Amino acid sequence: MTRKPLHFLVNLLFLTAFLLVTFFGIGPVLLADSSMQERLFTLLLVLLILTGLLLLFRYVKSRTP
Repeated sequence: MTRKPLHFLVNLLFLTAFLLVTFFGIGPVLLADSSMQERLFTLLLVLLILTGLLLLFRYVKSRTP
């Protein structure tokens, strides 16, 4: 596999992951009728997941030929 399709595939995979986590994670924070404590916990969890995805993305991009 050449360089450009591999980079495109990695970017597409992580873009999809970021969009799914954001859509399904931020939705409950904004639209749920739960307590503020539960909303903040969900927001913190989503931010941690997004940070982990970002770190994994940077690691994979540095290792991709």
